[in-house]
Amino acid sequence: MEGTNNMDDLDARLQILEKRVYGDRGCKPNKTVKCVDSLAKVNTALANTANKRERVKILHKKIEDLLKYLDPQFTDYIAVPDAMKLEFILAEEDFLRSQASMLEQVHNLQPHLDSNHIKAVPELTTKLQRLSQLHIKHQDQNDELSGEVKRLFEEYNKMMFLLSKQFAQWDETLRKLEGPKPGPKLE
Repeated sequence: MEGTNNMDDLDARLQILEKRVYGDRGCKPNKTVKCVDSLAKVNTALANTANKRERVKILHKKIEDLLKYLDPQFTDYIAVPDAMKLEFILAEEDFLRSQASMLEQVHNLQPHLDSNHIKAVPELTTKLQRLSQLHIKHQDQNDELSGEVKRLFEEYNKMMFLLSKQFAQWDETLRKLEGPKPGPKLE
């Protein structure tokens, strides 16, 4: 019940929106309004108007300049003198040199990147996936065996503890049965 109310509300909101966008033409059921056609007509009218006016033509030519002036970096370009730019570059000289040396290393290693071994990587991915799965399987088996060995060591330690305890009890019992030992005679 609630779902149908939501759909009805959505439909009503959509109709209100269509009425605002299309006006009364959108409400007529027999007449369909095509947005693309309307936008094409508006675009054509604006283009015709712009081409007829000389001032608009001049503005179109200056749009590139306007975009350049609106760019936030343009103020840095105007405000920062060349000497300051030189200081920025000199301050970053070590960083730029390290970047250049790393770029040179990459350039020198480019033949290695273009080698047949690197190009064969996509073919070897299936083998690598199989090996990875086999490795995971072996790790699981290793974990199981490690757990089993640990359990066996614990049982062995329990058994040794119980045996040593049993031997200690037997030793105590034998001492009691043998009686006191005669000590050395004192004179």
